Amino acid sequence: MTDPIEPPRASGPPGPAGPLEPDGAAGTVEPIETLGTSEPPSTVETPGMIMAAGKGEPAGTVRLRLDLAYEGTEFSGWARQPGRRTVQGELEAALGRVLRLPDPPSLTVAGRTDAGVHARGQVAHLDLVPDALDALERRGGRERGPMTVAERLDALTRRLAGVLPADIRVHAVGVAPDGFDARFSALFRRYAYRVCDRPAGVDPLRRREVLWHPRPLADDRLNAASARLLGEHDFAAFCRRRDGATTIRELQRLDWARDGQGLLVATVVADAFCHSMVRALVGSLLAVGEGQRPVEWPGDVLVKGVRDSGVNVAPAHGLCLEEVGYPPPAELTGRAAMTRRLRTLTSG
Repeated sequence: MTDPIEPPRASGPPGPAGPLEPDGAAGTVEPIETLGTSEPPSTVETPGMIMAAGKGEPAGTVRLRLDLAYEGTEFSGWARQPGRRTVQGELEAALGRVLRLPDPPSLTVAGRTDAGVHARGQVAHLDLVPDALDALERRGGRERGPMTVAERLDALTRRLAGVLPADIRVHAVGVAPDGFDARFSALFRRYAYRVCDRPAGVDPLRRREVLWHPRPLADDRLNAASARLLGEHDFAAFCRRRDGATTIRELQRLDWARDGQGLLVATVVADAFCHSMVRALVGSLLAVGEGQRPVEWPGDVLVKGVRDSGVNVAPAHGLCLEEVGYPPPAELTGRAAMTRRLRTLTSG
């Protein structure tokens, strides 16, 4: 999803989805409104680790990469919002507490997920002054010598597990390579949307992550319509516009398959996604899958490039960010620079 560029700051049950079931166990789409990783972070100590001056992070700071997951049901999305419970707010508060910072650090994330959307492979980064990691030094550890950076980062992961709520987990923390930017360095984001079209409904143990569609869906129709959307296009018809941001995206993969339990899983991969894009695509394709719309309809809407009143947004709880992929370290800086140029519309 696209959001305004913010400079990094260095610092010492799903809702109702339709009229079928008020608890969200079943759902219809709503009117339109509104990622595991390829390379794990490094924990190998290098000369530039403590006073990182790589491209992207402020001089005299260390940039950390966090790999995390969350169950989005009880969150008002990723982004920090006054008076609301958000993933960013909870995680920044936990980092500030563990690192004993006077102010919470600022996180930059690969994908700013909406309220109710889950993540299994989210990636974020933050910039810290080097002595911020001193708070992780073991108590009474002088006899054993100072902790290595790798030991401190392991300690940070353990302590975060002790203070974070159960619906957020940080799986790994590591020093990011020079030029790494969780958002702008990414090559792709991979989402999965899970749908149950069985008459009996969703397994109650999975109702927070799977949409119940009470009408049968035809796999071949879903895939035929999806194939017409692949490639680089202006997805304005499936996005909510934001000032200063482009809606041109490269949709690299969109297909549907049944898993071992008979659930339909849509795999959606793109270089990036604009606001509400994945859920709007899924909502339009569900209309095709049940025979309400012709196979050609989503592609026709895409070509017209304007919002169609028939395009609906699928409920949030079926969507999960599964993976964010990055290039090799030597290509990170160039990738981030190129993405900034592509994602931001220049004036004039």
